[in-house]
Amino acid sequence: MKRAFAPLLAALMLATAPMAVSAADEKVVYHINDSAVARAAMNNVNNHLNASPDAKIVVVTHGKGIDFLLNDAKDDKGDYMGQIAGLSAKGVKFNVCANTLKARKLDNNAVVQEATVVPSGVAEVAKLQAKEGYVYMKP
Repeated sequence: MKRAFAPLLAALMLATAPMAVSAADEKVVYHINDSAVARAAMNNVNNHLNASPDAKIVVVTHGKGIDFLLNDAKDDKGDYMGQIAGLSAKGVKFNVCANTLKARKLDNNAVVQEATVVPSGVAEVAKLQAKEGYVYMKP
């Protein structure tokens, strides 16, 4: 009986092993395509990091979502630089879609220094999910 049970136990252990994910293995992409939610999204990211300080977080923007990452961007609460700088210091990466910049006739220098321009925002979201194992969040 013990021999029959051992393979079953081993299979059960292998099946549940991926569920044991540490915060260091936690990878999340926050997708922003409308800057109207930018402040709330950054609050979500900050709360996420408070709960899981070692999580890897990438914020990917395109369309109207890039607006808060443009130089001198602000809303009725002021500029975004404090939040962006604070999250960047915690390891959060900010990506801006080059297609959006091109469509709006902006060059890469139009974005804040904390942001990285990627060829396509939507392709970046897909790559992070499909090839790098990031979980998708849409604030």
